[in-house]
Formats: sequence, C-alpha cells, structure tokens
Amino acid sequence: MQQPVVIVTRRGADRARAGHLWIYRSDVSDASAAIGGAVVRVTDERGRFTGQALYSDRSEIALRLLTWRDEAIDRAWWQARLRSSFARRAGLEREADAFRLVYAEGDLLPSLIVDRYADVLVLQTLSQGTEAQKSLLVELLVEELQPRAIVERNDVRVRRLEGLEMRAGPLYGDAPAEMEIAQHGTRFLIAPLAGQKTGAFLDQRENHTAAGHIARGRALDCFTFNGAFALNMARTCEHVTGLDISMEAVNAARRNAELNNASNVEFREANVFDALREYEDAHARFDTIVLDPPAFAKNRASLPAAARGYKEINLRALKLLEPGGTLITCTCSYHMTEQMFQEMLAAAAADAHARVQIIEKRTQARDHPVLVGVPETLYLKCLLARVVD
Repeated sequence: MQQPVVIVTRRGADRARAGHLWIYRSDVSDASAAIGGAVVRVTDERGRFTGQALYSDRSEIALRLLTWRDEAIDRAWWQARLRSSFARRAGLEREADAFRLVYAEGDLLPSLIVDRYADVLVLQTLSQGTEAQKSLLVELLVEELQPRAIVERNDVRVRRLEGLEMRAGPLYGDAPAEMEIAQHGTRFLIAPLAGQKTGAFLDQRENHTAAGHIARGRALDCFTFNGAFALNMARTCEHVTGLDISMEAVNAARRNAELNNASNVEFREANVFDALREYEDAHARFDTIVLDPPAFAKNRASLPAAARGYKEINLRALKLLEPGGTLITCTCSYHMTEQMFQEMLAAAAADAHARVQIIEKRTQARDHPVLVGVPETLYLKCLLARVVD
C-alpha cells in the first residue's frame, strides 16, 4: 500500500529542517490522504521530501517527526530505535534500578515513554501514532528486555487532546500492586498503577542525591511526595520534616522512612503555603529547605499566576533560612524558563532582604535528555542556592 503523504508549508518544513520534531496543524497544507495514527511521508509545497512522521487528525501537533531519512519505518526500525535508547542508559543500573528508558522526543521517539521499575516496565503511548504501534512496542520490549510485566499508564490528560481513551492496566505479565525500588542507595515502595506519573518522579533522581550532599542541620522538604528529597537529606541532616497536602503521599513517605530506618525524619500533612506562613509566625528557622512543587504553570496563560506562587513560597523559605542556609528550589513547568525562574528568585530575595548565591544549576536526570532544537524536552530547573551575609 502506498504511504500517505502530508504536505506542509514552508514554515513547517523549515521548522523540521531546523531540528524540531513537531509540525503544527496550522502548517499543514494538505493531509487529505492521511488517517490518524498513520506513519506518513512529509513533503513541502514544492514536493521536496522533509521526513516521515506520526500523523494525528485531532491534536494541534499534527506531525511528530520520526526520521529525516527516506527509510522503511517497519519492525526493524522500531527495534533499532529502541535499542539505541536503551544503549544510552548503559551503566545507570549501577546507580538505580528505576529510571527512564525512552524519553519521547528526547530519544527521537516522539510521544513514547518507557520507564523501568526493577523488572517491571511502564509504557505511555501519548499520541495516535504511538498508540497504533502499541502492540508492536510491547512485543519488542518483551523480546529485548524480558521484563516480568509491562503496564500502561495512559491515564494522562494529553491523550484526550489526541482523541484517545484514558487507560491504566496490565499489557503483559503479572505486575505487583506494590514493589520496592532502589535509587542511589535509598529504597522506595512504589505502585506502578497507582502512583504519580508512572509510579515515581524519576526526573529528580540525581537532584535528590545532590540535595543529600549539600544539606545539613535542620531541614524542611516541601511538597515531599514519597519523601525522596527528605530521605536523601536525612543522611547528612540532624532532622528533616517533610510536608505534603496529600495524606496518601505522607503515608507513603512514612513507609519509605521505615524501609530506610530513617529515624530523624518526620512527615506531616499540610498545605505548604499555609505551613510556611505558620513557621514564619512561630519564628522557626531551618538550615536547608527544599521546594519541589507540582507544575504551577500548565500553559503560557497561567504563567503570571504561577510566577506569583513560585515567588511566595521562595520568599517565605528565604525568610526561614539561617544565614549560610541552603535553598534547593525547583520548577517542573516548561513555560517557566530558567531566566524567568532566576528572576523570580532574585525578586523573592530582594523582598526577603536576603543576599543569595546560586551555587549550582541543575536540570532533569540524564535519562531525560534534552534534544537540541526541541526546547520542550527541557522542563525541569533546579537551583541550589545559599543565603549569605
């Protein structure tokens, strides 16, 4: 059967040739031959070959480029692309048994996520195109990695933009309801089908370790989730308090503390905004504070409100820090750029009458690589800062 062709504008073709993997619907001139989920041939309006892509007939991202080459996109192609992604993670198993094996656009496999949790794999097919390949992908993952089980966590909002159902459940084998993983010597209990994201926040893995190296004294971990920052800091701190608004998260963090025999850590249910105000009123002081909130800016329109939220928690944290204290502050909002995040911190420092040094800039872990030309693959920013006299 002849491969369907999608014709794009000059702007769309130039975007692809500059290295981006997305072409928006506004830059599609003719897609009459394509159906949603198909692998299509992409040309410009002069008929020049641009690449091959996954086509969506629902999303504003109409095309997700797989290759700029005129090659067969068959079973062998998918196998080779997966193997390349796995090979780039060689050695990570010495640090952790839970990490991202395929990071979508970052690994030239747009809209495909594969996470490893020990011997269980978690799959996300986030577009019509990867959804259409799901059976083949499961087959290849079993063949290449021999996992105990594969589950899908396709219960994320972006699937609705593709006209796809929200699903979570087993695809292969028998996955446990709960399992233990290890990251840099810290153990965690995770639920592949019930936890946040695909079970844990794998993108912060290396930042958890960095926090453990720099933290000291009395520490506060805000938005603690499963206690990862807190438990890493417990090794070097006198005492750590973890806060989260979710009682379910607090209970999970407490169980993880028990698993690691961390007796100098406590977790409590609290709204972080309220708790920081209460600590300030009580004249509490800390030597280390972590701020790792959920994404405040879900889209560009929400940026002003998000900036205010980030500034408030950073301002209050700075007021609670002892001189020489350390602030580890994060944003996982793509729309909050590194420059904007630093400007927010500067404004918070000015209002707190604090002098602040940035001693390290960090981002997402190595298993979440940033693809040059696709800025959307960089979303996590983490600043390690110090209050100085």
